[in-house]
Amino acid sequence: MTQPQTIDLNSDLGEGFGPWSMGDDAAMLDIVTSANVACGGHASDPDTMHRTLTLARERGIVVGAHPSYPDLAGFGRRRLPCTPGEIERFTAAQTGALMAIGALVGHPVRYVKPHGALANVAADETEIAEAIVRAVRAVDPRLAILAISGTQLEISAREAGAPVYSEIFADRGYTQAGRLVPRGQPDAMIEDAKAAADRLLAWLESGRMPVQGGGEIELAGHSIYIHGDSPHAVSMARVVRDRLTAQGVDIAPFLEKTAR
Repeated sequence: MTQPQTIDLNSDLGEGFGPWSMGDDAAMLDIVTSANVACGGHASDPDTMHRTLTLARERGIVVGAHPSYPDLAGFGRRRLPCTPGEIERFTAAQTGALMAIGALVGHPVRYVKPHGALANVAADETEIAEAIVRAVRAVDPRLAILAISGTQLEISAREAGAPVYSEIFADRGYTQAGRLVPRGQPDAMIEDAKAAADRLLAWLESGRMPVQGGGEIELAGHSIYIHGDSPHAVSMARVVRDRLTAQGVDIAPFLEKTAR
């Protein structure tokens, strides 16, 4: 295989709010090796963060902060008219909030991964990517950054001297430019677990990912992301993990790897 034969599986968890819950965090934490925990922007609250981090600690799962545009109503999937300074401040605030709950639980936050629209904007816009990196570095320069493979956020983090790791999406389609196909377009979501696993195994073998409209692009990655908020999330994650391990791929946290 051209890609490392050890790979991380990560998922977005802790995305409930108050009495409302989303997904099966306990089941996903039995499958993934890293958990991106919502920290108040698109979802979550102190009790939800505490519960999610406690479950992760009990299972020995590495946790990261998952900051977002402050958009509970839109689940962080809408771009809001925020300046780079505002993005820097809310990224710092949300990351710090999860770190504080981590201190209470006794399970430290190790990395930061932007959520939804924030991640998509940071993939291409240097000012936004740099604002996120500045916030993370100011809160704790030991925090790693988990970025979509082949994006500006990777570049900005590396230029700032931050440890940066790359992720590949198991259940999202890619455009010719290497970006995620926007939700609502054909091929945006991959719901067939076998097809997702086949695609990932082919990527591990070749380092190339199929794209919308035909063809392939080269992508490198330390981690594979699987959505935790879809109806088939747990079954998808289990199929992917089982297929990878059956092919001799070790599943382990990306933070055990060397940063780029």
